[in-house]
Amino acid sequence: MDVRLNEEQMMIRQTVRDLARSRIAPRAAEIDRTGEFPWDVVDLFRQHDLFALPFPPEHGGLSGSALTLNVAIEELAKVCATSALILAVQALGAYPVMIAGTDEQKQRLLPDLAAGKKLAAYALSEPGAGSDPAGMVTRAERHGDEYVITGSKIWITDGGVADTITVFAKTDPAARSKGVSAFVLEDAQQLKGFQASTIHGKLGIRGSNTAELQLDEVVVPAANLLGEEGDGFRIAMRVLDRSRPGVAAQALGIAQGALDYAVGYARERKQFGKSIGEFQGIQFMLADMEAQTAAARAMVYWASQLIDDHSPEVTHHAAIAKLLAGDAAMKVTTDAVQILGGYGYVNEYPVERMMRDAKITQIYEGTNQIQRVVIARDLLRA
Repeated sequence: MDVRLNEEQMMIRQTVRDLARSRIAPRAAEIDRTGEFPWDVVDLFRQHDLFALPFPPEHGGLSGSALTLNVAIEELAKVCATSALILAVQALGAYPVMIAGTDEQKQRLLPDLAAGKKLAAYALSEPGAGSDPAGMVTRAERHGDEYVITGSKIWITDGGVADTITVFAKTDPAARSKGVSAFVLEDAQQLKGFQASTIHGKLGIRGSNTAELQLDEVVVPAANLLGEEGDGFRIAMRVLDRSRPGVAAQALGIAQGALDYAVGYARERKQFGKSIGEFQGIQFMLADMEAQTAAARAMVYWASQLIDDHSPEVTHHAAIAKLLAGDAAMKVTTDAVQILGGYGYVNEYPVERMMRDAKITQIYEGTNQIQRVVIARDLLRA
């Protein structure tokens, strides 16, 4: 397991790091406090071509490399998990088209996403179908050259701001997972019968737009079906294989940001006449935090490289990456709050926000319990 960034990847990492520290870090607390979607960050990403990172050059992108993308997500998440999620979800929403789209669909849809002219979203989860997406009840019925979609989706990141949304619906309700199909909604917010309601009161990632979608006989051209009818579940699982290391990269960045802050605090904070970093109890905590973060990074980079190599082992290692990084983020941020003591418990300092943000990385894109199921099934199957 040896992943080394090439010169271009290191340059991109430094560019994103500088941008994150100078332009996004000063905004992070306000984004969290107001809970408003940060359109200024979207504009910043557009200006600096960050939205182009998930896409190959033939579709207007700069890279298309999962490793390059996830290194950028990590750097953004060190200062603001909400901002990192904007880039991660642009990739997530575009992956179904990249994986299953026709040449015509790719040429029509991807360049605007790569330029950031349009935002993307991925609508799979439903109120009664979270960890069991095959149990969805949203329906898509064909009428000539169109499909009519009726149902609801929930917990859809950027669902209320995205222009291009991939929606999964049952075209054959009796067929369970084999009856799921995938459709692209263009200019989604303007479609008749489409309504997005923003979900408020979240523990973390408060500036991220999280929405419940209502689809009341939304008409979609048959040309916007991805693959064939019944291919949707397979597409969704392939997308999650690619996107889970992105969530893991977000978790990794949160952990590293909290660790960096805790180390700086431990150097400066004085108790009993010396810095608290001189006490062995604090040193052991910091050492464990570093070990957990380093292990998560190794796994995130490895899973990302396997995606770039088109390895058949991606599913297994993507699940491990998300499991390790999500759990590390939660543990490291909790320990960072402990090291800061009372100061860690107030929003004047960033570690309490990082702890709140970390929790979601154990939940979305498949809970960490689901990752354990995926990993165990793989082992037993082998």
